[in-house]
Formats: sequence, C-alpha cells, structure tokens
Amino acid sequence: MKLRSRIAKQRQRRGYRVRNRVRAAGRLRLSVYRSNRQIYAQIIDDVAGRTVVSASSIEKELGGPTQDNGNKEAAVRVGKALAARAAESGIKQVAFDRGPYRYHGRIAALADSAREGGLEF
Repeated sequence: MKLRSRIAKQRQRRGYRVRNRVRAAGRLRLSVYRSNRQIYAQIIDDVAGRTVVSASSIEKELGGPTQDNGNKEAAVRVGKALAARAAESGIKQVAFDRGPYRYHGRIAALADSAREGGLEF
C-alpha cells in the first residue's frame, strides 16, 4: 500500500471516529475545516441539519480571500468572531469537532480563542 493512501485512510478513520463521538454528545457541533490558505468554522445543529453560525478567514472583515490566512493569527480571529456570533444567537455550549485534524497549531488556536470568547466545550 502506498504511503499516501495509508495516511489518507488514517485521516478518514480519525475524522469518522471524532465526528461520531461528538454527535453522541447531543449538543450543537462546532466543526472546523482548514486548508493551506484559509480556516473555516461553523456551529451545526445535527438534529435540524442546518448551520446555525459560521465564520471563516475568507470573509473581508476577518482577512479576505486575497490574503494568506493559513496561520494561527487568522485562526484566533475566526474563533473570536465565531464566539461573538454564537453569543448573539444565544449559543453557549457546543461540542468541538476537530474532524481529522490533530488538536494543535491552528486548530488549538481557534478552539482556545472560541473558549475565551465565551463558548463552553
């Protein structure tokens, strides 16, 4: 088996495992996606099947699409913006869905700033 396909399968399994644990929590889910240049976060209601609140580094007030936002500073901005928007919607508790990403770097920075903004998970 090629190394790339083995790593992809491990990442996919990790994502399934994390997502199933988070959905079992029965709370709204804070889902994170990161690319090399941007980071996105959204709070999802799995029961209703809809996104309640979202924020991303591609938004103009959080950095814009032309700027390279694939760093921790952008993740902190997105986490703070998401927490503020969640507070406006009356959301206080969520379950953190890191997906297939390990909890360090940009993912941890986003989670920490969301916690500082008032979200509990």
